[in-house]
Amino acid sequence: MAVKQTKTQKKVAYDQKLCKYLDLYNQILIVNADNVGSTQLQNIRKGLRGESVVLMGKNTMMKRSVRIHAEKTGNEGFLNLIPLLVGNVGLIFTKGDLKEIKEEVAKYKVGAPARVGLVAPVDVIVPTGNTGLDPSQTSFFQVLNIPTKINKGTVEIITPVELIKKGDKVGSSEAALLAKLGIRPFSYGLVVVSVYDNGSVFSPEVLDLTEDDLMEKFATGVSMVTTLSLAVSYPTLAAAPYMFVKGYKSVLAVTVETEYSYPQADQVKEYLKDPSKFTVAIAAAAESGASQGDGEVVETKQDKKDDEAEESEDDAIFGLFDE
Repeated sequence: MAVKQTKTQKKVAYDQKLCKYLDLYNQILIVNADNVGSTQLQNIRKGLRGESVVLMGKNTMMKRSVRIHAEKTGNEGFLNLIPLLVGNVGLIFTKGDLKEIKEEVAKYKVGAPARVGLVAPVDVIVPTGNTGLDPSQTSFFQVLNIPTKINKGTVEIITPVELIKKGDKVGSSEAALLAKLGIRPFSYGLVVVSVYDNGSVFSPEVLDLTEDDLMEKFATGVSMVTTLSLAVSYPTLAAAPYMFVKGYKSVLAVTVETEYSYPQADQVKEYLKDPSKFTVAIAAAAESGASQGDGEVVETKQDKKDDEAEESEDDAIFGLFDE
């Protein structure tokens, strides 16, 4: 017969387990466990077994263990966990891909009925259609202002109705109606609320970002820096090309309006005097580009012949050493 541990022994064992996980794993998902049953939690543990460990406990005990372990190891990054241990939360220690672990946890949500007094996590909408209830049950619908009609001896809902809004408490009438309709509007499971990775803490939404999202956000940031730099005339790497172009345009505008000039400005002045010369210049540039392309092909062939000649010469030279 196993000896029952005292409360002090349980606390010591829990502290050792938590400290052991902190040393073994550098990635932690902080999850909310509201309305999660023991059977459901056990299934989640089985699903994550092998690469992740789920640890639940009292917040005060977890905070104490984390604080003492941070002091012993000198790793102040663990202290970032303490502000996150609020409410009914648990810890998932893992060495796997954080996004994959988050998706795996989400698979274990189970449907739940709307109980009186619960705060609705989502909007609850009663759909149209035949309810299968007899006409004597219309009182429920009348109290909740749900339009109905009698069709073939049963109550039929005419239009969809938003019965409960997200964040509102479930009333007795709403709970009774949903139970009669057999609707289980809510689903509960472990919900990732924060992510800890090597001392850094960030929102779980970051895990859903793709490379395209990151590139888009980076481009937006560069655009904002460029706009701000140009507005306040402060040079930055992003704004420098635009500043050079703007400066050159200003110099060119002054040159065009005055007698001062330089070679590039002379060409622009000629184009302004006779726009037809600009058209001729464009056509000449196009022809030059086409002929240059052909020249590149010829040059490439010539380069190949030169390479072959050099190889033959190398072979002859090294052949002397071989002899």
